[in-house]
Amino acid sequence: MKEREHIMEERIEISDVIKMKKQHPCGTNEWEVLRTGMDFRLKCLGCSHQVMVSRKLVEKNFRGFIKRAKGNSEL
Repeated sequence: MKEREHIMEERIEISDVIKMKKQHPCGTNEWEVLRTGMDFRLKCLGCSHQVMVSRKLVEKNFRGFIKRAKGNSEL
């Protein structure tokens, strides 16, 4: 299971729109990826609030892609 999460995590790239497990207080669970690395900078698509989230937390709460970045369409 850890290998699958690691492989999936490598595919998340800047400008992807991802779905997370829990909703933001504004009511949406869709986030745009602004930065990747040890931490992720995510922007809420409901209210444009930006948060830094650890890679571990993103791996745990990741639920799928809403939209892929241009040029990164292999799902």
